[in-house]
Amino acid sequence: MSDVSRAFGLALAAALVLGIVVLPWLRRIGLGQQVREDGPRAHLQKAGTPTLGGIIFLPAVAVASLLVAGPVLKVVAAMAIMLGFAGIGFTDDLLKVARRRSLGLRARHKLTGQIILSLALATVAVFFAARGTTIHLPGTGREWSLGWLYFPFVVLVLTGASNAVNLTDGLDGLAAGATVVAGLAYVFLAILAGEPDMAVLAASLAGGCLGFLAFNFHPARVFMGDTGSMALGAVVGTLAVFTGTELLLPLVGGIYVIETLSVILQVIFFKLTRKRLFLMSPLHHHFELAGWPEVRVVLAFWLVEAILAAAGVLVWYH
Repeated sequence: MSDVSRAFGLALAAALVLGIVVLPWLRRIGLGQQVREDGPRAHLQKAGTPTLGGIIFLPAVAVASLLVAGPVLKVVAAMAIMLGFAGIGFTDDLLKVARRRSLGLRARHKLTGQIILSLALATVAVFFAARGTTIHLPGTGREWSLGWLYFPFVVLVLTGASNAVNLTDGLDGLAAGATVVAGLAYVFLAILAGEPDMAVLAASLAGGCLGFLAFNFHPARVFMGDTGSMALGAVVGTLAVFTGTELLLPLVGGIYVIETLSVILQVIFFKLTRKRLFLMSPLHHHFELAGWPEVRVVLAFWLVEAILAAAGVLVWYH
C-alpha cells in the first residue's frame, strides 16, 4: 500500500473514531451553533447543533500526516499553521457560544493573527524549506521571481484560502466535501511537483474530511465551526505554497472562490444600486432561497468543485 493510500485510510478511520467519541461530549457541554437571524428560515432548526467539529478531523489529519510522512520540516510547518488557524477559529467559536450570537472574534483580530501566521509560513518556506520566492505561471512553463513581494503574496494566499473556506461552510457537508475534492486534487499536484510529503498531507486532508462527512452531511449532527473551516483553508493554502501551485489555487479550490466572489459582488452591487444581485450571499444561500433543497445545492457545488479541481490538475500536467 502506498504512503498516500495509508495516509488517506488512517485519517479516514481516525476521524470516524474521533467523531464517535467526541460528538457525545460536544452535546453534553452544550457548545451549540448560533444561527444567523437574517439567514434562510430553514436554518433556524439547526440552532443548538454542536459546533467545534474541527476537533474531530484536524487531529486525524495531523496524526496521519506525521505517522506516514514523518516529522519532516514541511509537514511539521503545515501542522503548526493548521493549529494556529484552528486556534483563531476556536476562539471565534467560543466567543459566539458565550455571547449566544453569530458574531465572534472581531475581524481585525482574526486578520492580524492570520497575517502573522502567514508570514511565519513564508519565512519557513523561503529560508528553511528552500522554497525560494519564485512562482510558477500555470500552463506556460514560465516562472516569475517575486523577491520580497513573495511574503505579502503568501499572506494573500493563506488568508484568502482560510476565509474563503470559512464562507463556504454554510451548508451541511459543503465545505468538508469540497475539501475532500481539493485534497485529492492536491495529491496529484504534489506528486507532479515532486513533493511526496505534501501528497501525504493532501491525502490525510481528504481522508479526514471524508470521515467527518459521516457526521456533517445533511442533516448534520455537528458543524466544523470556524475551528475547522479556517484550519482547512490554511492547510489548502499551505499545500499550494509548498507545491508551488499558488496561482492554480483559485481553480483547484474553485468553489471557495465562487462563494467569496458572490459576497464581494453582492456588496459592490448593493452599494452602487441599493439592490441585491443575489437573493442572499454567499451563493449557496441564493439557491436555497430560490427553492433548491439543501442537499441538491451541496451536491451541485461538489460537482462544480470536482470539475474545476480536475481542470486545475490538467493545466498543471500539461
